[in-house]
Amino acid sequence: MTITVIPQPSRISLVDLRAQHELLRPMLEAAISTVISSNCFVEGEPMERFEREFADYCGVPHAIAVDSGTAALQLVLLSLGIGSGDEVIVPANTFIATGAAVAQVGATPVFIDSDPNTWLIGANEVSRAITTSTRAILGVHLYGNMLPMHDLVGVAAGMSIIEDAAQAHGGALDGKRAGSFGIAGCFSFYPAKNLGALGDGGAITLADPELAARLRRLRNHGRKTKYEHAEIGFNYRMDTIQAAVLRVKLEYLEKWNQRRRQLAAAYRENLRGLPLHMPEYVPGSEPVHHLFPVCCSERDRFAASLAERGVETGIHYPVPLHLQPAFKHLGYKTGQLPVAERIASQTLSLPIYPEMSMQQLEYVCDAAHDFFHGRG
Repeated sequence: MTITVIPQPSRISLVDLRAQHELLRPMLEAAISTVISSNCFVEGEPMERFEREFADYCGVPHAIAVDSGTAALQLVLLSLGIGSGDEVIVPANTFIATGAAVAQVGATPVFIDSDPNTWLIGANEVSRAITTSTRAILGVHLYGNMLPMHDLVGVAAGMSIIEDAAQAHGGALDGKRAGSFGIAGCFSFYPAKNLGALGDGGAITLADPELAARLRRLRNHGRKTKYEHAEIGFNYRMDTIQAAVLRVKLEYLEKWNQRRRQLAAAYRENLRGLPLHMPEYVPGSEPVHHLFPVCCSERDRFAASLAERGVETGIHYPVPLHLQPAFKHLGYKTGQLPVAERIASQTLSLPIYPEMSMQQLEYVCDAAHDFFHGRG
């Protein structure tokens, strides 16, 4: 009998940007060199080209490049006239930027619980939170998993739906891409995202030409012409070097997302039978697996065991938004949103990135089996 022994890697990172950038280094350096030679470092032709290409990729007429995903959220809310006295429905299980953007425009975030199956917000949770002050639903395609957009549209009753697609570049539902369902989609190009810059960056995708024109003004000091400003705006412009980098990487995004899907499927197969809870996917959706989260009642011990075997893990997100100190004034209490609180206390993210090998994944899964079977 032949026994195959999988050698222990020295370390398996949660995300390995070095591997990606080494493969792309010649193209990235050439793109950056072109920008340096042009002496155009803010906006410019590379940014305009990236906007067209990203809009085409997302299946929308317009994409507005900005300097972060947070800026994208804030600008969309402002452009819709949302402010003091208005409420915006926000998931409790997400990164703070989603709720912070609502507060930054003077509106009140109304945090809602997660669906126990998908870990995202659903139509039932949203419908219970709607009041006469509700102006928008700010949903998050968390982990790269698609929201039930058709259901959300059904309960929106004329309110705006804004997609926080910061983790869902290329995700789709019934063949339609993230960022093309709501009034606008908001993307982050933070380096670790599926489509990441070499620094911060973001974009807004949408169909409405008038809203797009206003967003372009707002990101650039409300500028109409060089020294004529139609309204008070912001300095939220994208650096040209980041646009050039993103143009290079956009060509590889579909290939990378497909690899993430293969890895996620392998995780689900290899971890079957272990006491790990994983989110379900909305029927008809194509997730892009920015993260691969599992819920474990022994999270801290499990993470420590994996770390001893050289496997890096992450926790996304240990404090749900309704219990964040920054939102204490809103009066939420522990136990009020139990599903989100359970997810926050038990979730562990396992390594996943396009350059990850199946051998590395199998090693992670073997380490998980060893832990749960008392061998770790």
